[in-house]
Amino acid sequence: MRVLLIKTSSLGDVVHTLPALTDAARAIPGIQFDWVVEEGFAEIPAWHPAVAQVIPVAIRRWRKHLWHTLTSGEWARFKARLRETRYDLVIDAQGLLKSAFLTRYVTAPVVGLDRESAREPVAARFYDRRYAVPREQHALERVRQLFAQALDYPLPCAIGDYGLNRAQLAAPSAQPYLLFLHGTTWPSKHWPEAYWRELAERMNELGWAIRLPWGNETERARAERIATGLPHAAVLPKLNLAGVAKVIAGASACVAVDTGLGHLAAALDVPTISLYGPTLPGRVGAYGRSQVHLCASGPHAGLGDRQQSCFDDLLPERVATELHALLLAEPERI
Repeated sequence: MRVLLIKTSSLGDVVHTLPALTDAARAIPGIQFDWVVEEGFAEIPAWHPAVAQVIPVAIRRWRKHLWHTLTSGEWARFKARLRETRYDLVIDAQGLLKSAFLTRYVTAPVVGLDRESAREPVAARFYDRRYAVPREQHALERVRQLFAQALDYPLPCAIGDYGLNRAQLAAPSAQPYLLFLHGTTWPSKHWPEAYWRELAERMNELGWAIRLPWGNETERARAERIATGLPHAAVLPKLNLAGVAKVIAGASACVAVDTGLGHLAAALDVPTISLYGPTLPGRVGAYGRSQVHLCASGPHAGLGDRQQSCFDDLLPERVATELHALLLAEPERI
């Protein structure tokens, strides 16, 4: 059976789709998926053994340069690629108008969420079959339920399995290290830099190596300030997504703000402390074994405010204590 999966973005959404592929591969031997995904995340689907082809899409870039997209033939080539393989089914796991629109170019039955379940109800108009999946649960479990209904197999009761091999992805390292995932998009999701510095000092005094990745110049400057003068702390070079994934996979543990890389750490089965301020982890938190969620309790906590920080009461001492406990609990995996 050959299935076309459409789940284009974001990084967290892409990661949350992986366990559904594992469920399907175990229930239907020989099933293969081709995955339409935003070009910036195209490495990730290829890591799952049930994925035969990754078909990059560039909706974000195409919107900014629409005329060039049409005249360069890039859009025509994308549509042709969708049509070159015969599919038994198309699953739109995104539930948005932009993802549903892409299903028009495939000659196969299209399934997705019904209008009460989809993030954008109008997307359901594009589907041949629609399924109800309750909203009041984790996003990862919602995708698993959609796949089980669409492909007609019993939903597994066990915790979702991302299907990734951490050992194969991990980069070799001469010493154990902690990874601080300090970068994120919303201003309000940033844990205070002074708190990162204090946590780094505490772990440095214990002899732990600390690694700090970055994705832009603002993050690089922050990483350098956090690491300044600490003999065991190092700022990593600029890495692409695959390179960051290798560093994550090799870490003994991570500390992360609410960011897609935190979800990737969970997918790679890396013990992680995730810090939540304006968002809550119930529906979109890091999912998996050895995932600890620490939530701020300030006046703006959990309200989804993109600007107003609420981390004042989530102190480095508490994070360090939880990190110590996590490291002690996982010696055989670290």
